[in-house]
Amino acid sequence: MMRESVQAEVLMSFLVSEELSFKIPVELRYETRDPYAVRMTFHLPGDAPVTWAFGRELLLDGINRPSGDGDVHIAPTDPEGLSDVSIRLQVGGDRALFRASAPPLVAFLDRTDKLVPLGQEQTLGDFEDSLEAALGRILAEESAGPA
Repeated sequence: MMRESVQAEVLMSFLVSEELSFKIPVELRYETRDPYAVRMTFHLPGDAPVTWAFGRELLLDGINRPSGDGDVHIAPTDPEGLSDVSIRLQVGGDRALFRASAPPLVAFLDRTDKLVPLGQEQTLGDFEDSLEAALGRILAEESAGPA
């Protein structure tokens, strides 16, 4: 039976201002039924958890170089080596800035890659479609009964 998802929890710093930041648990989730996306659920104190979904490739790229335009921007804090990663989320005029250690993100992406190799997301969809078609044919033959 193929595993359907990968989950991990990482601690990220929520940067409120230059002076103020605090650590929050963030749940990372990847599911085969949505193979291009990763989901991050931020557990902010005193608030309902907030989930963001964005491209798995964006997270991968953002660990190595500034990536993403629009609502999600991910960049290494030090372009020279494997450093912390800053994640900026934007909703309208509001911005939230988080900082995470790169190794747990890399480990999570590595696990997603074992589940669905990067670049093979399309074949996964094809596989599920052909599996459904095959099952459909088998069921149709069974219900038709003996010829």
